[in-house]
Amino acid sequence: MSPRLFYRTLAFAEAVTWTLLILGLLMKYVWGLGDIGVRVGGSIHGFVFLAYAGTAVLVGLNQRWSVPLIGLGVVTAVVPYATIPFDLWADRTGRLDGTWRRTETDDPRDGTWIDRLLRWFLSHPVLLAVLFSVALVVIFATLLTIGPPGGDR
Repeated sequence: MSPRLFYRTLAFAEAVTWTLLILGLLMKYVWGLGDIGVRVGGSIHGFVFLAYAGTAVLVGLNQRWSVPLIGLGVVTAVVPYATIPFDLWADRTGRLDGTWRRTETDDPRDGTWIDRLLRWFLSHPVLLAVLFSVALVVIFATLLTIGPPGGDR
């Protein structure tokens, strides 16, 4: 899977889960159907939000985005559906072009520790996928233990 496809898939999924969360909020506050929609939609959205944020960082590092641009990519997940225009812009401007950077080039930026570490993980995709998934589950479980944003009402 290319960085472009990986990023675009998670950007789209993040936007879809906003719809689930908004429907859950409508179920609870407009239609008076209880909070199950918020709990389910919010949980799915939270998990995909974390996956998208990790994907934005991973793809941003691979594509050599600036730190502020990676941060903007992550922040777009906070605004409903904002990952879609950001994704379209990134694609249109060539920021999603190319493959995974698994080998060192003559580019002086390839000598940094973060690029060496990134190349090493990209050369071991199964390990990267496992660690990415485990980190995602640990962060999600920790956040569930802490409780929902705004407390449990």
